Amino acid sequence: MTADLAGEPPTGSAADEPTVPAVEAGSVSPRAVLSRALAVPLALGLVFVLPVMVAVQPGPGVHDVAYWLQLTLTCYAGARLVAMILTARRRLIQGSFWLFAYVAMGVAPLAQAVLGQTPTPVVGPRSDLVLAESLTLCGCVAFDVGVQLARHRPPVFRSARGPRRTASVNRRRLYVLVAFAYLASALFVVKLGGPAVFFSSRQEISEGIQASTGGGGHSQIGSAFLRGFGTVPALLAFLFLTRWLVASRHARRRLPVIAMWAGLLVVNAVVNNPVSNPRYWFLTVMFSVLFTAFPRSPVTYRAALATGVVAALLLFPFMDRFRYDEGGRRPVESASVLDPLVRKDYDQVGMFANTITFADSGEGHTYGGQLMASVLFFVPRSMWQDKPLDSGVRVGQWMGMNNTNLSSPLWAELWLDFGPAGMTGGFFALGYVCARADRRYGHRTVDHPQPGHTLAIVIPLISGYAFILLRGPLLQASGRVGIALVCLALVTTFRPDERKLLG
Repeated sequence: MTADLAGEPPTGSAADEPTVPAVEAGSVSPRAVLSRALAVPLALGLVFVLPVMVAVQPGPGVHDVAYWLQLTLTCYAGARLVAMILTARRRLIQGSFWLFAYVAMGVAPLAQAVLGQTPTPVVGPRSDLVLAESLTLCGCVAFDVGVQLARHRPPVFRSARGPRRTASVNRRRLYVLVAFAYLASALFVVKLGGPAVFFSSRQEISEGIQASTGGGGHSQIGSAFLRGFGTVPALLAFLFLTRWLVASRHARRRLPVIAMWAGLLVVNAVVNNPVSNPRYWFLTVMFSVLFTAFPRSPVTYRAALATGVVAALLLFPFMDRFRYDEGGRRPVESASVLDPLVRKDYDQVGMFANTITFADSGEGHTYGGQLMASVLFFVPRSMWQDKPLDSGVRVGQWMGMNNTNLSSPLWAELWLDFGPAGMTGGFFALGYVCARADRRYGHRTVDHPQPGHTLAIVIPLISGYAFILLRGPLLQASGRVGIALVCLALVTTFRPDERKLLG
């Protein structure tokens, strides 16, 4: 019998799963609707109370055009985040986008404007900061317009396509991915000297990776591949097995499947723990696992977004405790409740302004050069002498910064490549694609559940990794994307004759 993870019928079978009725268009489950007693305080808190509380804090910041633009952007992103939380249907990627926009492009820069401090110096004139905030707001509006277009597509586009082939997970290929994940992670652990180093500090991990790959200078391909192949296949294999166990009662009765899942749980606890990995990557792990394990729960979805705001504002700035070893850790001192938001984690708006100043200084736009470098991230600099550096590194070197590990938000990346019109068009297209992907995900996991559909894993993974892509630089984030695509290509099949019930 042909083995395929997508082989289970969408509505289950008498021997395996109970029938799950499809949700009719426009129908809403009572549990999917948040009560007014909770919805109203949530909306008021995110859209008005929190921004006003930040705005009225004492500080030397100037209340000029940049300040009011930042306050407007914060309230707008807050309103859209509330809409994502209150919606009856889960919109994972859109929810991640507005969570990032609200915290990193809204509340945190607003706090910096109130205090008159920035985590990274803004070297250009005040007008460049005003332009950066205006373009950020334009990008958010364009994203919304793209979402609305995706929601109201003309019927001609819906009927013009022929039969759609389903992307499903082949069970035998999944076993290959599991075996590869074990081998790649084991090599990663051995190269760095054993599991103990993964619970020391990120500094020690980085030094171990550079020592094992001979990494140095601007080329980091060797270290990126070692870290990527040591972490990404293990996470993806774990997500696929989790989805299988959650969706299939038959899988939960199979000891080999449970054993593989338990082994990968241990592997991920070693290679993907918050001690040895950047916080944004661990956030990706948590979001993807949470949405994969609870694909139909609106409560889990709302809790993830709502608590994500609290965690990002209160906990995230202090989660770099394990970045350095004991000698390099610095005590956290805070003279204001807003001080945790004036850290390099939230330098996105300031770096956008610096990118504008950088381009205006004579560098100009790259017209796709930075994006091309991100797509061809795997090409070594020995073969591509003029390969561009990370956007954040380029701007940081131009600024004369000693630490050039700076962010380059997607707004800045698109603007540096294609100018204001290209940036606006890019966010318009992004909104359209994200809305279509979220809608397809809901169709495959709620309306007509298909346990082995690839989107059941891809969309939760993208929703978590969206924070890294939105923060940038894209070139820095491309390595793990490429490895994930290789893993997905390995396990995915489009052959309808392979959709058999797991036996």
